[in-house]
Amino acid sequence: MPRKKAAAPKLPAPHKPELVVITGLSGSGKGSVLKALEDLGFYSVDNLPVALIPKFAELTCQNPSIQAAALVVDIREGAGLKTFPKVFAGIRESVTARLIFLDADDDAILRRFSETRRPHPLGAGTSVTHSIHAEREQLAPIRAMADLIINTSKFTVHQLRDFIGERFRGSRGQSDIMIYVNSFGYRDGVPPDSDLVFDVRFLPNPNYIPKFRNLTGKNPGVAKYIRSFPQTAEFMSRISDLLVYLLPHYIREGKSYLTISFGCTGGRHRSVMIADEIGKHLVKSGYQAKTNHRDIAKVH
Repeated sequence: MPRKKAAAPKLPAPHKPELVVITGLSGSGKGSVLKALEDLGFYSVDNLPVALIPKFAELTCQNPSIQAAALVVDIREGAGLKTFPKVFAGIRESVTARLIFLDADDDAILRRFSETRRPHPLGAGTSVTHSIHAEREQLAPIRAMADLIINTSKFTVHQLRDFIGERFRGSRGQSDIMIYVNSFGYRDGVPPDSDLVFDVRFLPNPNYIPKFRNLTGKNPGVAKYIRSFPQTAEFMSRISDLLVYLLPHYIREGKSYLTISFGCTGGRHRSVMIADEIGKHLVKSGYQAKTNHRDIAKVH
């Protein structure tokens, strides 16, 4: 009887890790985003030469301990950056690759370079303004390929890292927009990062009720007082309906985050209660929302 050939051992199928490539303008926060992803467990590399990206992708596929990796590619690459679009298109066959482009307004980038006193990567022989414009022009083809564009002008470092954490920490299947719901007092000005601002000073002011004066909108008695007026319920209903209508359109246009601010006189009673309620409604509607009360601790 002829002996049967032993079946060839099955080799484990290479796993397909997630690779996030971070690029964008100098001063836009690429290092902060890379650090945020590293904190989430991404294997992270800064300023990897473009020519080495395919090898890096291959090595991540061969290492089952690496489920996700992130790397930064930017203007420091020099002339080699022109080859990035072709290289990036090629690695999509072996890994699940996403390209994040970080942008910021010129004024924000100028301020950041002024605060850090660091020269622009394109050289100190010309003005930072000129370097920013030249960098935008060189990065335009890569920006057009991006899966996600984030304008970081309104973010602090902590807000940017929080945003990345919310977006990449098990975010699959969730909505593609992060909503910040703020309360504030008009006495101290409107938050400059607001996209939508609603004035709730038309509601009766609990500050004129002695027992409520030193409390805030988080107090059940204060909240009950504000809710006792019919215009409160109607306002919250109308605003909630408006936001639920608008948000899918913002998402469709590629907006990644939205800041909604509610203001009253001091920022301690009416705006706090309204912001909390709207934030809860957005979460119930399936959105990612975080609430912040800028002036709740201030006593005028």
